[in-house]
Amino acid sequence: MITAEFTVEPFIEGSPGPHVKAAVQIAENAGLTVEIGPFGSSVTGDESVILPLISSMLSAAVENGATRISLQVNQI
Repeated sequence: MITAEFTVEPFIEGSPGPHVKAAVQIAENAGLTVEIGPFGSSVTGDESVILPLISSMLSAAVENGATRISLQVNQI
């Protein structure tokens, strides 16, 4: 199992912007639950599911206006 924590900028006050929602949607479409926090989001699952999704999540965020993405992956 691994956890991927990601922060997608720019921050939009009040709610996640389309760049955040796009990344989250990729994970949710794969059947994963995303925990959305005020400064970042995280998803936990089997590495065989999470690792291939990371590229798609990052691409979706950039395509929807992300100017910076921070990613941290931890094995648990």
